[in-house]
Amino acid sequence: MRISDRGAAGAALLLLAACSDPHADGNTLARIELAQAEAAEDDGNILCARDGESLKRDCTVDRTQGERGLILTVRHADGGFHRLLVTRDGRGVVAADGAEAARVTIPEPGLIDVALGTDRYRLPATIKPAR
Repeated sequence: MRISDRGAAGAALLLLAACSDPHADGNTLARIELAQAEAAEDDGNILCARDGESLKRDCTVDRTQGERGLILTVRHADGGFHRLLVTRDGRGVVAADGAEAARVTIPEPGLIDVALGTDRYRLPATIKPAR
C-alpha cells in the first residue's frame, strides 16, 4: 500500500514508536502533534539524501505488513530504495534486508534520521520518554 495522501504519510510513519529520548520533557506530546501537522502539510514525500547530499523532500514510502512486522520501502526519485523494518524494541527501525545496518539518531523531538551507507532518511516518529 503506497502512502500518498498527506495525512497518511505522517500517521503511517508515526508507527515508529519505539525510540526513547533521555532528554524528553512534558512537551513531547505537543511536539509530536506539531510534527504530525507538518507532515500532513507536505506532499506526502519525506526528506532524504543520497551519497552525502543535502536532504530534499523527494522520497516516497510504501508500507507493507510482513511476517516480521511493518516494512517501510523508501524510494528515491532515481529508482533506488531501502526497506526498513519497524521495531518494537526501542531501536525504531532496522534494515529489513541487505548487509548494511541502519543507524538511527534523533535530530529533534518527533523525528528520527535513518542512515544506510551514504543514504539518509528523516522520518516522523513517536519518541517515548525514558523511564
